[in-house]
Amino acid sequence: MPQFYIERNLGKKAADIFMQVGFSDDHTRTIAQVEAGAYQVGAVNYKVWQSAVENGQVDTDKARVIWESPSYPDYQWTLRVGVDETYGAGFGQKVKMALHNMNQPDLLASFPRQAFVTAGNEDDEAIATVALAIGLLDLGHADNRRTVAKLWQ
Repeated sequence: MPQFYIERNLGKKAADIFMQVGFSDDHTRTIAQVEAGAYQVGAVNYKVWQSAVENGQVDTDKARVIWESPSYPDYQWTLRVGVDETYGAGFGQKVKMALHNMNQPDLLASFPRQAFVTAGNEDDEAIATVALAIGLLDLGHADNRRTVAKLWQ
């Protein structure tokens, strides 16, 4: 998502703008790499950033927020169609209710979340649009055409 918006807003590919483009596989590591000068910019989850700043783990003279992406769904839990047939009637609903009814702060903090909410296919439209634009979704594949068709019904 961040790379898409950088490229769209600047009108150039990230590789044509920055000295190096990479993926650290860890938001905390991304912050450290920007602080160290290994990368000019980095994209991190705002909760990770806020926590690192609050805990004094960021030198804000070396790394700071310059832009925030538009909101999009993140960290979703998805059940495959047919789980009730595999694990028994009502299994999907039981999983959904276990997540929705989770109210123990320590348990929620391990995700880290304050709550879980129901989402539908329409909530993924922004992600699907970006995935199509950057070539992560190939509409030549039948499963992807069905996924996108469901999103835009």
